[in-house]
This record gives sequence, C-alpha cells and structure tokens, in this order.
Amino acid sequence: MKKNIAVQDILEATKGNLMYGNKNEICEKFSKSTKEIQPGDVYIGFKGERFDGGMFYEDALKQGAKGCIINKIADLEIKNIPNKFVIQVDDTVEAIAQIAKLKREKYNIPVIAVTGSVGKTSTKDIIYSVVSQKYKTLKTQGNMNNHIGMPMTILGLEKHEALVIEMGMNHFGELRKLTQIAKPTIAVITNVGTAHIGNLGSRENILKAKLEILEGLQENGSVVINNDNDLLNKWQAENKKYKVITYGINNKSTNIAQNITYNDNGSKYELYPEKQIIAVPVGGEAFVYNSLAAISVGKILNIPMSKIIEGIKKFELSKMRLDIQKTKKGYTVINDCYNANYDSMKSAIEYLKAFKANRKIAVLGDMLELGEFAKELHEKVGKIVAENNIDILITVGKEAKNIADIAKENGVTHIYKFDNNQEAIKQLEKLLVVDDAVLIKASNSMNFKEIVDVLL
Repeated sequence: MKKNIAVQDILEATKGNLMYGNKNEICEKFSKSTKEIQPGDVYIGFKGERFDGGMFYEDALKQGAKGCIINKIADLEIKNIPNKFVIQVDDTVEAIAQIAKLKREKYNIPVIAVTGSVGKTSTKDIIYSVVSQKYKTLKTQGNMNNHIGMPMTILGLEKHEALVIEMGMNHFGELRKLTQIAKPTIAVITNVGTAHIGNLGSRENILKAKLEILEGLQENGSVVINNDNDLLNKWQAENKKYKVITYGINNKSTNIAQNITYNDNGSKYELYPEKQIIAVPVGGEAFVYNSLAAISVGKILNIPMSKIIEGIKKFELSKMRLDIQKTKKGYTVINDCYNANYDSMKSAIEYLKAFKANRKIAVLGDMLELGEFAKELHEKVGKIVAENNIDILITVGKEAKNIADIAKENGVTHIYKFDNNQEAIKQLEKLLVVDDAVLIKASNSMNFKEIVDVLL
C-alpha cells in the first residue's frame, strides 16, 4: 500500500478547506512548534489556553514549513506564499486524529499500545528496546501519550517496521479515541491503581477506563497484563474473549520471575518456564514487572530469547523517571519528579530503601487528581515511608503534610514539612553529605525539577 499522504488525502480525511497550494503535495513530516520546524515539515497550529497556534502560520512557512494546517480564526488574513499550502479545519485536534488514523492504516506492522496507572513510560521504553532487536521501531517520545502526543507520534512513521506507543487517560472515553486511531495489534496494561481516582471515582472505574484500549485492538490481537494486579487478575479469570498473555511474580502466569536478587545496579531473576537468567539494568521490583511485560511482547513477536535478553540489558529510561545521578559533592540524586500517584510513590520509596547509601532521604510532594481520596492516599504514602525505614523525610505542599503526619505517627523521627520548593532546597543544602541518596518525587505541577536542578 502507498504510504505517502498528500494534501488531497488530508482534505478528504479532515473535511478541511485548501486556502491555496498544490493538492498533490506530499506531506511526510509534521511539527506542532514553530521553534522546531525543519525544512519540508507541515506545521499544525493547535489552540492553547492563551493563543491559537494558527496565528503563527506565516512564521512557520518562513522557517521552512512546506504547509500549515490551522483552525479557522476570525479576522486572520491568509497570505498566499508561493510554493506553500494552507489548510483550514474546524478543529486541529480532531484533524490530527483523522490524519494519524489515515497514516496508521497504511502500515501493516506490529503496533504495541501501553497503558496503566503507573509504569507506562518505563514499560514502553523497555518494550521498545526489546522490539528494536528485530524491527526498525518508532516509539512515543517522553510521555507524549495524549490526544495530541499520540497522533503526532504516529505521524512520525516512515520506514518503520513496528510502533510502540503510550496511551494515557484522565477520564472515560479518552482511551477509546486513542485506540481507534492506533488500532494496536498488542495491548499492554501494566496495572490498575489509584491514578486519577479523583476523576473516575473508584479503582473499578479506572479498570473500565483502561479496558477501553481493547476496543481498537485488531482481530486476533493479544492482550498482555500484569497478573499480580488484583483487578486485572480477576478480569482475566472471568474474560475469555481475548487472547491474554499474563506476567507476574506472585501469581501463576504465562511468564514468571523467580529467585529475584536486587542490587544498586539492577536485578536478576530466573524466567519461568524457560529458566533463563534475566538481568535488568535498573533496580526495583517495578522494573522486574516492566521487563516481564517486554518479554511477553517479545515472545508474541517471535523475537529470539537471546535478543529479548539483549534488549532488556540495553534499555534506557526516559528522563526524570528514576534518573540516577551522583553529584560532584558525593551524594546521589534519584530524580523521579515527572509525576506521582500512590502506586508510583510506593515503588520509588521501595527502590530508595534497597539503594546502598549512608542515609536515605525522601523529598515528596503533593499527588494531584485524587479528589476525595487525597488525604487517605497521602497518609498511605506516609505508612510506606515508615515501613521502608527512610532516614529523613521532607514534604512540600498542603496534601504532602499528611505524608509527614502519618510517617511521624509510625516512627519516622527526622521530618521536615515545607510549603514551597525553596524552603526544601535550603534544608537539603544543609543536610546532604557524601554517600547520601535523595529521592525527589511529586506530581509534575509541583515543579520539583527546580529542586533537582539545584542539587545537581
């Protein structure tokens, strides 16, 4: 099948209006930022909170874009620039979905879609590393997993032989839209936890929302699930509609990790039933689960076990997810500040516990989108801090004070509570010494990156 997309194809898919330009012009690469435009790109102007990107179409064309797709904007004068094109649509977000769907339909390749309450990005990264051992593979960059990021990833397809994409959601219906665009051949669900429980009301509702990913699953497609997750375990036991591949540590599964050993540099375990030794280059139980997901995908794609093992060994994490750096002052920063929910907090704290260090310090901030469950879940994190014998706890934010209060009740003695990042930074500068390890984690809007930047 012809894989090129022409202006005419875009017009038909989006019901857009060609203001001027050649209908036969081929559109290969797309960009949503005028700052990142490369010669020959097609610029897509998305509407933000403060402005509509379509207002900058002329800048994009002058910087080398061959054409633009923009919203209809009142009183915007469309200048006719030679050898360029401009398409106006009712909604660029809907348009990009339609174009990405069209692009996806032109590729008969494995498409692995990853979702879950926690671990989506790191699982996507390790699956990509395994799949890349056999196929020229494209993956979601960072966490571009929403209604704009995922279609933009699909539009990056060129001579690729496989695609690994991450799908995120906050509400019902969001995964339904994404999966109908991507049409995955393999769907991976890492777990069902408490992320976005404030929006969805219960873990059972979160499960329903996650299962929307299956609505776009291709016929004869496979579902890969974490069988140690209580809700997923129950679902697979009751559901016989799909071809389900399971992985786990505790429950009987298709792929099981046994005899696990952990150290600062990663972990090793015996894979059952093959009895192969698997080495994971990042420590913590969460990454054992991630590697099992990748092994499950690799087997479905008939990737030789030797290649699967190599892919796991070589995988690299996206930045700000357990990004571990030793500083010039001799202490180690564990940067996991991109986002946070109860499940990822628990995983990160358990990782800190296993880390070899003089003192283990946790800097924890508010977890957001928890609604009426906020106090309860922050208090549960406080118990986790105590159970894992963290030496020093520093909290930042209104909700995070609940972490501190419960940690204190459960025996943690060295605790500092702050309202803002600057106060926490001052305290850390006094505290940190050689061979300490400090975990930095909170929801993204807490901007803990500024703490990390000072410490490094």
